Amino acid sequence: MELHTANETEWEKVRDFYWQLIDSMDSALYKPGWKKGIYPSDELLMRSIRRKELYVLLSGSTYAAAMILNHKSTEGYEKIQWSISANPREVTVVHALGVLPAFQGNGIAKFMVREAIRTAGENGQKAVRLDVLGTNIPAQKLYSSMGFQYRDTIQLFYEDTGLTDYMLYEYLL
Repeated sequence: MELHTANETEWEKVRDFYWQLIDSMDSALYKPGWKKGIYPSDELLMRSIRRKELYVLLSGSTYAAAMILNHKSTEGYEKIQWSISANPREVTVVHALGVLPAFQGNGIAKFMVREAIRTAGENGQKAVRLDVLGTNIPAQKLYSSMGFQYRDTIQLFYEDTGLTDYMLYEYLL
């Protein structure tokens, strides 16, 4: 498997990966809550590719997993009692981490999270933060098992889910 930052020539394949993931997770017990064209939006994906923030994991020529790493958090993160005080440029935020069902159960999500932590550490970050849909039990278990600390549950607004309960997690570096 090969992990790299996506480039603009991969735009359609990245979008197709997310759309395939959304379709395949539609009947899953724990859905990510994502919607085609809304989250992750085409604009978010292209902007993340251009900024070298979108990471893809390939198995041969198949996109098995992807995630976005940047310093952007949605409105509401500032209300959380984080373990460490840090300005946004000192924190890596994980977005849109997904693994195709055909590759789930093989440790790929853990690999992606470890890479997010490694990348943040190499860039001198103080913490890695993220939010998880309150109903996404597998993601909550994943982050907790990897040393992320649960910080709070608050309502956040995203275009795909509306105002919904999200659990916020933090990993100190």
